[in-house]
Amino acid sequence: MRPRLASWTINGLLLAGSAVALFPLAWMLSVSFMHPGDSGSLPPPLLPADATLANYRTLFLRVGIGGYLANSLAVSTAITVLSLAFNLMAGYAFAKLRFRGRTAVFRALIGGLVIPAQVAMLPLFLLLKYLGLVNSYAGVVLPALASVFGIFLVRQYARGIPRELLEAARMDGAGEVWIFVRIVLPLLRPIVVTLAIITFLTAWNDFMWPLIVLTGQDHYTLPIGLASLAREHARDTELMMAGAVVTVLPVLALFLALQRYYLQGLLLGSMKR
Repeated sequence: MRPRLASWTINGLLLAGSAVALFPLAWMLSVSFMHPGDSGSLPPPLLPADATLANYRTLFLRVGIGGYLANSLAVSTAITVLSLAFNLMAGYAFAKLRFRGRTAVFRALIGGLVIPAQVAMLPLFLLLKYLGLVNSYAGVVLPALASVFGIFLVRQYARGIPRELLEAARMDGAGEVWIFVRIVLPLLRPIVVTLAIITFLTAWNDFMWPLIVLTGQDHYTLPIGLASLAREHARDTELMMAGAVVTVLPVLALFLALQRYYLQGLLLGSMKR
């Protein structure tokens, strides 16, 4: 009975922890369907007495959150695609290609992880202002084209690719580009999905840097648009919750759909030497 009791205890604790973690999301979704002012009653209702889509209609027809949603989707997709290209090539180069200064450059990159991102924001903003990229999507995308974490993750996984496989391809006359596209990328598929999810979620949820670079409301992404909405409708809890649902649900659905590949990539990457 002890193993069964231990199993029930562990499962019960996991269910309780999941309920605590998911309750705010469930209540946020419930409040988004309530009429204005319904969530302010005491005790707060858990479910809407008369569900309505008025809050969502207000968001898309009057507030214009659809434009913010499109901006976030475009920026996050561009960052994900371009960052994947740079991180995959750089990670593979550090793992399998021999060039002068490889170890020193990689150590310098790893050292950059200890520098807070906020330290580089002012000089980066001044550089983008000099280049005329302030208040443009390019100003948001360019600084995110490569990340130290992404390069490190790809490098650790790519080190497990047999060197004999690459040497055999070179002996058959294959070029480095052909080897990377036809041999390396298929082997890196689990880590590609993992890195894509991490990059997309980071870009989607980023608030500080787009707030600094994007000065025009037409260019606002969802987090900035939601913050702007909070200033104008601070007391409209139901409307704010609907905006939070629009912000959270797309990335939550993406993560749930690809979580198996995400976990597989992390576990495989952690076992590489």
